[in-house]
Amino acid sequence: MNATEKKTIDKMIHIYCHAKHGTRHDLCTACTELNEYAQKRLSKCVYGDKKPTCQKCPVHCYAPSMKVRIKEVMHYAGPRMLFK
Repeated sequence: MNATEKKTIDKMIHIYCHAKHGTRHDLCTACTELNEYAQKRLSKCVYGDKKPTCQKCPVHCYAPSMKVRIKEVMHYAGPRMLFK
């Protein structure tokens, strides 16, 4: 799996957790769980290094509850990635 994709989602979750949960270096329990889940799903992606963006992907790898959480993180952290 593409290491850049994993690094990007990790950074997004850290940005989100810092802003929404007041963490500094480590993630809160809920965000740690989400990050581990996302990393695991990325590792098992059927597209490998040719993975499209989540929005354009025909395969939905996240469970519905996790999909809601990851969308919230991406919506918040995505625009802020430019400044980090």
